[in-house]
Amino acid sequence: MGVVIEREVWEPKPISYVFLFALCFASISLLPFRSRSGGAARGTAASSLFDLGPTAPFLRFQRNFLLLYSLASVMEGLESVFGEYEYAHYGILRGQMAMCLAAGAAAALFVGPLLGIVSDVIGPRKACLLFCILHLLLGVLKIISRHPSVWVASICLSLASSVFSFCFETWMVTEHEKQGHRQDFLSDTFWLMTFFESASLVGSQGLANLLFKDFGKGFFPPSAPAALVAIISILYIQKEWNGCQQQSIIGTYRKSFSAHILNDRRIWLLSWAQSSIHFSTSIFWILWAPTIVADGREVHLSRLYPCFIGSRMLGSTAFPWFFGGVSSLRNEEYVITAYVVAGLSLLVVSYDYQEIGVLVMLFCVYHACVGFILPSLARFRTMYVPNELRGGMISFSLAPASAAVLLVLIQGGYHQNLANAMIMALAALGLLAAAGCIHLLTSWSKQPRPNWHKP
Repeated sequence: MGVVIEREVWEPKPISYVFLFALCFASISLLPFRSRSGGAARGTAASSLFDLGPTAPFLRFQRNFLLLYSLASVMEGLESVFGEYEYAHYGILRGQMAMCLAAGAAAALFVGPLLGIVSDVIGPRKACLLFCILHLLLGVLKIISRHPSVWVASICLSLASSVFSFCFETWMVTEHEKQGHRQDFLSDTFWLMTFFESASLVGSQGLANLLFKDFGKGFFPPSAPAALVAIISILYIQKEWNGCQQQSIIGTYRKSFSAHILNDRRIWLLSWAQSSIHFSTSIFWILWAPTIVADGREVHLSRLYPCFIGSRMLGSTAFPWFFGGVSSLRNEEYVITAYVVAGLSLLVVSYDYQEIGVLVMLFCVYHACVGFILPSLARFRTMYVPNELRGGMISFSLAPASAAVLLVLIQGGYHQNLANAMIMALAALGLLAAAGCIHLLTSWSKQPRPNWHKP
């Protein structure tokens, strides 16, 4: 008599999605009451997101920018939603996948920092156009070619992601200052950028799953709608954001970059904090699926993605609760705590085998911390980095992360010399080290520093 073993496919309960998004809604809805009750005591203003009085010009500017940023996030999401399944469709083996990704990491390492500097010199608006053009070219390549070069696609996508990491933030901050909006309103835009980016990533996954259900019946790449969104974004930039962009002289820029970025130890600490979160995020998206399905466990992976991104959205909504005032160094302990919790979450995963439910919970905690850290780092950059050097500083800070990802892909993905647990542990240790960097940044901030920003 045979025994039939029923294998259960693990998936999160539907109430999980409702719970996450209800928490996000509650956090945003209750924020004005907290701002009004605590703002008077601290001498700060209410959140500009809910202030409909004299801030109407700022709200118009903010909404136009967030619309463009959401379109850009949809492009990023559509290109990465299928991951290794798209590589497998083109007949790429696992070792070749690692080398293709390594080529993209190498491009980000050697070309990415130069793109940030070029963005500062020619103006961030042109860098945003470059981001859209890269996605447009990638979409056209995949549409006209039945078997596109995955090497070219990986390099173009990696360069587009590098440009995305700094161009829109730099452009927003520059336009914010040029239009004369209040500096404390920047914090609202920073957390909304993370929130809308996360929401756009979830939406892009849903769109991709709706349009492309069966690889076996002919695969129409997600780059096709991404190319359409790129065209819409280019037209939107030309119509709504056609103001003159200030350009820098190369010689003057080089002296300023050397003085304010390379020779300032506070910037080095901030760069490590940025690099560590970028490296850990890259490693997470490479290793999260192999970690969860280890030992032959069956999981609906596509249903876990909204949980992770929803946790990131929730983390971003926590930012204005702790950074509601005018920018002054006083709440860095929350950022340090977020780094420590994120590092410990990954460290537990790397140290010991966990049940699927525990793994998902730890990964959600990690993403909630990431959602809080990202706008916090943008706020720190506003405090320490001159606007005309912002793109170069961000791209410069991501170079160590790109180098680490390149090493991991070659030694771990291709040569199999690094275990997944060791790679995850390295990412966790980097986050814990970043917490120490923020602590040092807080201590050194009490020392006098040059006044780089306009009052």
